[in-house]
Amino acid sequence: MKALQYTAYGRGPVVGDVPEPVPGPGEVLVRVAGAALNPLDVKIGAGHVHEYFPITFPSTVGTDLAGTVERLGSGVTGWSVGDAVITRTDPTAGGAVAEYAAVPATGLVAAPTTIPLDVAAGLATAAATAWQAVTEIAELRSGQKVLVHAGAGGVGSFVIQLARRAGAHVVTTASGAAAELVRKLGADDVIDYTGVDFRTAVSDVDVVVDAVGGETEARSLDVLKPGGLLVSLPVPPDFERAAARGLRAEFLFHASDAERLAKVVAVANEGFEIVVDRTVRLSGAADAFDHLARGHAKGKVIVRP
Repeated sequence: MKALQYTAYGRGPVVGDVPEPVPGPGEVLVRVAGAALNPLDVKIGAGHVHEYFPITFPSTVGTDLAGTVERLGSGVTGWSVGDAVITRTDPTAGGAVAEYAAVPATGLVAAPTTIPLDVAAGLATAAATAWQAVTEIAELRSGQKVLVHAGAGGVGSFVIQLARRAGAHVVTTASGAAAELVRKLGADDVIDYTGVDFRTAVSDVDVVVDAVGGETEARSLDVLKPGGLLVSLPVPPDFERAAARGLRAEFLFHASDAERLAKVVAVANEGFEIVVDRTVRLSGAADAFDHLARGHAKGKVIVRP
């Protein structure tokens, strides 16, 4: 079968022929309908997170996939051949950007019925991360004000929708070109980060969800109200700096969790928009990976076999 594979740290992945995986005990073979690329895939390939997610070369790219159950390994119950499923694999295992993937049955979740199966792969990391930020860490509630950085991005687009669903007033940073999109997702106010310092446009914020990091994180403390919360996604924030100013800071480390993903799917079935930057065939996956690595993607990049 065909798969997109890392061959060495710092080298772009390539599409090649690999043996079709065989499901072991407790595993399921999934015929992949779609796989979603994530910034974490880029970091893994560059070797930036090898202390946390070491891989052995060659290694098939990707954690997020959706498809149909093709075969059951021994001991698997609760699933049948033909079931439509989504899952997020362990980053050290990867395996998503391929024609078939052998994955643990315990990580499977029934796919949403309201979204095309290939596109549903885009929920597995980005939407589940947004759920973790909005619902589990921030516990966002009606009447609060939230600032979402990079609202047109993979995670940010879901944060906007979940925050609006919680009844919060949603402010987001986005380019002028993406303003219409983020308003459609539910943003009340949009700040064009290309020409405006967001600190001059918003204040008294209860929660900041930051998917950018760096100077954006540091400046975000200036817009939080006393006791406000910064949720950082890219790297651990400066906890001491936040505490010295009477603010709270949390680092969101996302791990695969089937129970959380099932809650995300339930919301998706009620109405959830997945922003898709592009959908490509597996033969074009290497170029799509490069597009994501260069920071050009708005929303999810989906690869179909």
